[in-house]
Amino acid sequence: MLPTSILNGMNKNFAIIKPNMPVVEACNELIKKEMLGGPVINDGGELIGWISEQECLQVIIQVVYHNQRVATVQDIMRTDVLCMTPNDEFMVIAEQMLQQKPKSYPVVNSQNKVIGVISRRHILNMLLKQLADVSKR
Repeated sequence: MLPTSILNGMNKNFAIIKPNMPVVEACNELIKKEMLGGPVINDGGELIGWISEQECLQVIIQVVYHNQRVATVQDIMRTDVLCMTPNDEFMVIAEQMLQQKPKSYPVVNSQNKVIGVISRRHILNMLLKQLADVSKR
């Protein structure tokens, strides 16, 4: 039987990105947590956007090679964020990730507060654990 909840597989130790952070600082947070992107949250912990390595890379290139201004997260974050809830089915997320959808999703509770992040790697890890469990039987 496949797991139906993403709570056990999601990353609860995700990068905390605030909208007023300089992009350079946000990049450091993503790298420190080994994330491809992260949720942008307000002071109440609510999801307000998403920032990815791709957006960060564009800004850092401008800073390093063109000596242009340092942007803040709110300048470049995406606000049209696809997110998951703890009640979303594991296999639905896996199937969605096969399409041209994001590689990572924030997981939010009913108050839109970020409680974790789930990525393709987390889903793959959950599937491999399930396969190992089935093989033991």
